[in-house]
Amino acid sequence: MLRYKVRKLFYSGDTDGSVTTYGSKRWIMNLNWDVTTAWNPWMTSEQVAGYVEKYDGMFDFVTVKGVGHMSPQWARKPVLQMINNFVKDQPY
Repeated sequence: MLRYKVRKLFYSGDTDGSVTTYGSKRWIMNLNWDVTTAWNPWMTSEQVAGYVEKYDGMFDFVTVKGVGHMSPQWARKPVLQMINNFVKDQPY
C-alpha cells in the first residue's frame, strides 16, 4: 500500500459544481485517516488562496478559492505555488 510511501495531493476548486469540495471531503472522510494539520488558510500575495488540511498517510487536501475544476486555468499563480510547494515539501 502506498499510504506511507508516497506523498499525495488532492486539490479542489471551492466553487466547482461538478466535483464539489463537500463531496471531496466526504470521500476523504471515508478513508478514516486522522487529521494531522487542521483546516487552515494558505496564502498567495498576502491573500487567502484557499484552505489546506493534512491527513495521516502523507495526504494533503487543498482547496483553491473562487474557482472550479479548471483551477489551473483560472487561478494560475495560486495553483502553481501550491504545486511547487507540494513538490518541494514546503508549507503552502
